Amino acid sequence: MSPTEDAATGSGIDPRRLLIFREVARRGSLSAAAAALGWTQPAVGQHVQRLERAVGLPLARRSTRGVTLTEAGAALLSHADAVAARLTAADEEMSALRTMRAGRLRIAAFPSASATIVPPALARLAEVAPGLDVRLTEHEPPEARAAVLAGDVDIAVLFDHPDDGSSDAHPDLIGHALMDDPVFAVLPATHALAEQGRCNLAELAGERWVAGCERCRGHLLALAAQAGFEPDVRHATDDYVVVQNLVAAGLAVALLPGLALAASKDPRVVAVRLAGDPHRRVTLVRHRESVDVPAVRAGVHALTADALPGGQESHFPAL
Repeated sequence: MSPTEDAATGSGIDPRRLLIFREVARRGSLSAAAAALGWTQPAVGQHVQRLERAVGLPLARRSTRGVTLTEAGAALLSHADAVAARLTAADEEMSALRTMRAGRLRIAAFPSASATIVPPALARLAEVAPGLDVRLTEHEPPEARAAVLAGDVDIAVLFDHPDDGSSDAHPDLIGHALMDDPVFAVLPATHALAEQGRCNLAELAGERWVAGCERCRGHLLALAAQAGFEPDVRHATDDYVVVQNLVAAGLAVALLPGLALAASKDPRVVAVRLAGDPHRRVTLVRHRESVDVPAVRAGVHALTADALPGGQESHFPAL
C-alpha cells in the first residue's frame, strides 16, 4: 500500500508520531520540541517527515524562525489534541482505579455471612477506599461460585461442609479460609435436652425436623445417616427466623450454624453443641485472573482481616 493509499484509509498514522508532531506544533520549532522530549532535533524531524509521508500531505513549513503549520497540519493538530486528551483521561482513570479513588467491587455472600461478617468488612473497606463503588448481592454458595467464574461478581463468600465431602474447588478459583462455623442443634427451650451442653444427633432421631437450603439439607441428611437414622423433615425454609419460630412453637427441631444464630437468635430456643463438632467451612473465593486488581485485593484484605489464624490462601485443585 502506498503512502497515498495509507492516507485514504487513515491506517498510516502512527499515534506516537502524531503526538511528536503535536509537540512540534505547540512548541513552534523542532529544536524546542526536541528539548521538551529529550530527543535530538534530527530524530524529531525524521518522525515528522514520516508522518507527512504517511498522510501524503505537508504538515509544516520550516524556516529559521521555526515551523508554520499548513492547512493539513492545522487540521491534523486538532486530532492530535483529541488523542492527547483521551490519553490523559485514560491515564487519570487508570490512576484512580489503581489508587481506588474510583472503581467497582462486586461481592456475593450467603445470607448469614451477609448479616454478620460482611458488613464490618465493608465498613473497613469504606475507610481506606471511600471512592470505591461496592455492591453486595446475596446468593447461596453454588450461585455465588458460578457468578465469580462467569465474571459477574469479583469476590464470593461461600460455605461448604468438609465432613460430608462437599467442596467448591475449581482450578480457576483462589480461596482463603475465613473460619469454621460450628453447627448446633436448635431445640425449644422446654426440650428435655435443652439443659445439656452437648448431645448426640442420634438422641434427636425421633423428632420432626425443619430443613434449610439445599446444601444445609444435604448436610442434615448426611449427619443423620452417620448417626443411623433418616430425619423426618416436615418443613423447609431458607429463613433462619422462620426456622427458629417453628422450633420455638414446638413443631420441629433443626440444625443451624453459628453465624445464623449470631445474626438472629430467638430467646425461646436453645442451641446445643453436637458430639463430633460438625461445622461448615466459610471461604472467600476470587477468580485467579483478578489477583492483581487493586479493588479485589482491598476487598480480600478487608474480608480476611478477622479470619481465624491458620487460614491460608491456596489454589483449589481441579475437581
